[in-house]
Amino acid sequence: MAMPISRANGIDVSYEAAGSGPAMVFIHPLPFDHNVWLYQQARFSAHFRTIAMDLRGWGASAKPSEAFTLEDMGRDIMGVLRDEGVTGDAIVVGCSIGSKIALMLACDHPDVFKAAVLIGGNSGPQNQFDHRIAAYRDHAERGELRDYHYGHLRYGVSTKWADTPLGTYLLNTFADRGRHLKADSIARVFQALTVSDVTPKLPAYRTPTLIVNGEHDNALKAGTKTASLIPHCEHFILKDAGHCCFIEDPETFDARMISFLQKHGLMPD
Repeated sequence: MAMPISRANGIDVSYEAAGSGPAMVFIHPLPFDHNVWLYQQARFSAHFRTIAMDLRGWGASAKPSEAFTLEDMGRDIMGVLRDEGVTGDAIVVGCSIGSKIALMLACDHPDVFKAAVLIGGNSGPQNQFDHRIAAYRDHAERGELRDYHYGHLRYGVSTKWADTPLGTYLLNTFADRGRHLKADSIARVFQALTVSDVTPKLPAYRTPTLIVNGEHDNALKAGTKTASLIPHCEHFILKDAGHCCFIEDPETFDARMISFLQKHGLMPD
């Protein structure tokens, strides 16, 4: 079944929605697509209206080659929510670039988002992506984009999990769906991420927030720093997991997220 498309921000944004109740919005990490939240969509759609979109440049969404900003990507998401009739009482959940967009949206729209769950949690500029941009372009020119994409997917999880039959299977499904990726659009996403800085928004930020890092997460240091800049933030480290800890150990991650939502009166009975 074809996923719905939002054009509310002037660009095609593909998304998947399920369940009913308050909205729970999922923003995926790179180089995955919205399917990385498969366990959370299955669990939380019993209590929430789950909405998981493909960011521009990824999945089934548009792949523009002109420059854009992280704010533009945030407006894509708000456009999806308008199309879905979401005006408040939402929870936003994001990983990696998704965590930065989620934090930005929670800062800018406290009337819409009642809580934020950030996996990774880097709020500041990130200047380490030139090699990724060059490698995606080089492999695309050589017709080897899938190979590089698969290797990048492995970087987002622990080696131990990636080498399991389940990890190998799931990572291959993401690589297979990435056959329509475009290196120039991927470059624009990384460029938008590189210069974005949400840190100046944090002194006035009051939304309940949970930051989760895997024990072997390459973003653990940045997530710890961001948690320290949000006085009311809760920080949880998930043992024996990597960056995308929620797909490696969904039971532990989901239980911690449910506990957080219950604490703030945001988990429906």
